[in-house]
Amino acid sequence: MPADRNYINNDLHHLVGERHPLSSPVRLQQTEVYLRRRFSEAELAVTSHEFEALGKTYRNVIGTARSTSRRDERAPPLILAAHFDTVEGSPGADDNASALVVILDVARRIQSINLARPIRFIAFNLEEHNLLGSLAYTSFLGKNHQAIQGAIVLECVGYASHQDGSQKIPPGVPIAVPTIGNFLAVIGNERSQALTGSVVQAMKPHLPIVPLVVPGNGEKLPDTRRSDHTSFWEQGFPAVMLTDTANFRNPHYHRPTDSLDTLNLDFIASVADGVMAAVIALAGQPTA
Repeated sequence: MPADRNYINNDLHHLVGERHPLSSPVRLQQTEVYLRRRFSEAELAVTSHEFEALGKTYRNVIGTARSTSRRDERAPPLILAAHFDTVEGSPGADDNASALVVILDVARRIQSINLARPIRFIAFNLEEHNLLGSLAYTSFLGKNHQAIQGAIVLECVGYASHQDGSQKIPPGVPIAVPTIGNFLAVIGNERSQALTGSVVQAMKPHLPIVPLVVPGNGEKLPDTRRSDHTSFWEQGFPAVMLTDTANFRNPHYHRPTDSLDTLNLDFIASVADGVMAAVIALAGQPTA
């Protein structure tokens, strides 16, 4: 079952709009409610992870797809995540509604798959405030000695261009980077090398992929640390970031012009198909 562009487009229309804890707190809360509803409609077990920040209580939204057999119920879960807040003044279409609609699409389709382990879909809050939501969550995992198979974190996956020169090269990147911005970057650290390889292999048939494994936790390449995957790295968990490279491609990044009409729906659907393939490869129940 391929990605459904109608569902993707509908979710984008509901999600795009400034979602900031200080300048648009009502919209941020409405988005949280919407995500809970969509997870529930996908027949996920919906919970919240509460944390204190900025003088208030905030929540990460979690939807869990159970493994098919009770025997596998205690297997470490695979996490698929994206953040749902925005910077002030931006409608956040690419950053990060594009990623949210991908995980919603996968959540909807996963109902028809036999799973060898649980899959935990997480919408993180306050990523734009120094990764506060994911830092709170990964700290909780660490303190409670909870293992995970790995985390696939989506960050800006909706902007693409087929024009030469549309892709800029982040400083210090030690690999060849295409000058045409029609690929998805898959970034892991040394501890996540096996996870990175599995994700890359599964996604390759669906769209152009540029993989990068960084030393340590990416300290020497700070542009590779700019999303919630870093919170997992810092706790020693394997994690990868999927990204269209944000400001190195998208001129609307963190601006009021990061709007719905700048997104490439075909690219988003291809990302969704690739992520679905990765989820099946990592968490699907092998056929007899």
